[in-house]
Amino acid sequence: MRTTSVEFQDQFDSLDKHTQWGIDFLERYAKFVKERIEIEQNYAKQLRNLVKKYCPKRSSKDEEPRFTSCIAFFNILNELNDYAGQREVVAEEMAHRVYGELMRYAHDLKTERKMHLQEGRKAQQYLDMCWKQMDNSKKKFERECKEAEKAQQSYERLDNDTNATKADVEKAKQQLNLRTHMADENKNEYAAQLQNFNGEQHKHFYVVIPQIYKQLQEMDERRTIKLSECYRGFADSERKVIPIISKCLEGMILAAKSVDERRDSQMVVDSFKSGFEPPGDFPFEDYSQHIYRTISDGTISASKQESGKMDAKTTVGKAKGKLWLFGKKPKGPALEDFSHLPPEQRRKKLQQRIDELNRELQKESDQKEALNKMKDVYEKNPQMGDPGSLQPKLAETMNNIDRLRMEIHKNEAWLSEVEGKTGGRGDRRHSSDINHLVTQGRESPEGSYTDDANQEVRGPPQQHGHHNEFDDEFEDDDPLPAIGHCKAIYPFDGHNEGTLAMKEGEVLYIIEEDKGDGWTRARRQNGEEGYVPTSYIDVTLEKNSKGS
Repeated sequence: MRTTSVEFQDQFDSLDKHTQWGIDFLERYAKFVKERIEIEQNYAKQLRNLVKKYCPKRSSKDEEPRFTSCIAFFNILNELNDYAGQREVVAEEMAHRVYGELMRYAHDLKTERKMHLQEGRKAQQYLDMCWKQMDNSKKKFERECKEAEKAQQSYERLDNDTNATKADVEKAKQQLNLRTHMADENKNEYAAQLQNFNGEQHKHFYVVIPQIYKQLQEMDERRTIKLSECYRGFADSERKVIPIISKCLEGMILAAKSVDERRDSQMVVDSFKSGFEPPGDFPFEDYSQHIYRTISDGTISASKQESGKMDAKTTVGKAKGKLWLFGKKPKGPALEDFSHLPPEQRRKKLQQRIDELNRELQKESDQKEALNKMKDVYEKNPQMGDPGSLQPKLAETMNNIDRLRMEIHKNEAWLSEVEGKTGGRGDRRHSSDINHLVTQGRESPEGSYTDDANQEVRGPPQQHGHHNEFDDEFEDDDPLPAIGHCKAIYPFDGHNEGTLAMKEGEVLYIIEEDKGDGWTRARRQNGEEGYVPTSYIDVTLEKNSKGS
């Protein structure tokens, strides 16, 4: 019987070890998840640092990228930054849904296991106590029976002894009766303890211990289920961000497809086009004429030779004056009229300055109109304010308008001068393909030249943002970002200066909304900009637009 109890005790110890192993495994998996979270966090941090390292430090407008290859690379960096954010989301989801839940459950599991094991040990201790009481009563009953047998033998010996006195026989009889009575009492005690022990043992092995084992089994099954849920949560944390990560990768692919090598080449041509004519041909100098000349034509030949030498010197001098375009450009202070720049670059800079001055003039004109309206309101309602208080501001605005108009007139005169020169030279140039760079050994670190006559014709300024791959001196201003698009409902001829012609159904980019004057600023896909009537178009504004 005790052997069976020991065997059951061995099984209890085995369950103790198994449940402890289960908790250790749970904590080991939690440690694995924690290290995975750290990997995700470090990965996201390193990606963000990488993006920050290679993103342009835009201290000025001129340093923004304009080449399609550069713009595509910076779009890829933005998508990579979003991808890093998704790795952080994965780490947060794992930390909250998996690691945190595992740690809380492991703590609860330890508490529950400890309680069940204590109950099992208490039941075993109680059964051992009952067995000891039964065993003691058994041993006591056995001892009393032996004493009764001894008293029985003593009494029979004295009773058969003829020499024994009656008193001795009577005393032995009394002792026998006493031992017999005590043996009967111990017998009853032993029977009661035995019955009690058998009942407790049956309860222990058929009720208490099975209940404890069942509770341990349920606890271990719940641990297994929790592990299964955490495995699923671990995978779901990754699967939830897959659609967004796919969008990031699609954005990178679209950025790669947006690279246009011809457009980049055209930008280089536009940026470094100088407007100068190439140097003329060197004349042939015939040094052999004095050998064959005669006395009769000596004077004429000499005069021709001197004339030829003079023309050669003049031509060489002119050529030398232009050779700097293909070698090292002389450095000098920047002049107000940009006369230190080549003609084409000077024209672009002047046009940009005129556009800026016109914008400032429009701003001052709007301010003047607003002040006049406010003055009229004050004159009609004196309680709202003093009209005279606006006079200094009006005078300052008028002075600014006059100054801006003078500046515009001065710059337009310079621009007309440049356009007259470039237009005259442009008619004498040979045509070439405008979609390719001129690379016949005529580039320099500071500027380059193109024989393209089409490039000399003045048109709408093409403005593109770019990173500083070339000399900042010849960079164009960045275009305004597109904030939406529009579709032409009616055709518009656009004869006036600053307007943009359009056909019915044509789609344009919106770069500036209608400010209340009935005009909207738009841009074609080729970069041509201008104002169109707001009533002629159907406008659709876009949120978070990154520009065209």
